[in-house]
Amino acid sequence: MEALKHAKPKIKGAAELSILLTNDEEQRELNQQWRGKDSSTNVLSFPQIEPFGPVFGILGDITLARETLEREALDLDKSLPDHFTHLVVHGFLHILGYDHLTDAEALQMESLETQILAALGIDDPYAD
Repeated sequence: MEALKHAKPKIKGAAELSILLTNDEEQRELNQQWRGKDSSTNVLSFPQIEPFGPVFGILGDITLARETLEREALDLDKSLPDHFTHLVVHGFLHILGYDHLTDAEALQMESLETQILAALGIDDPYAD
């Protein structure tokens, strides 16, 4: 709900989002198949709606690699639930159309993530 409140997409009806918690091996296969990158990654998003389009119906899928999330949370000295929540928010913003390919896009997306996480009581993941 916080992501919807802060991102302010146009909601046109009931919506469904799939979240899959998988392992590094399966995440690597998905990353190879869909992005041409032969490595695991923490989160992948597969939108089924137009970027910044109305929210209704099947929105898409988010996959998260459990081992990568655990390793990153430990390395970043963050709790696993907080890191998991951050990456679900990150993946959901990708579903809505946000990206971080340019510096301007990254600044916008990270700012929105920080606002959403703060509303959930989670520290800024981008703070030094």
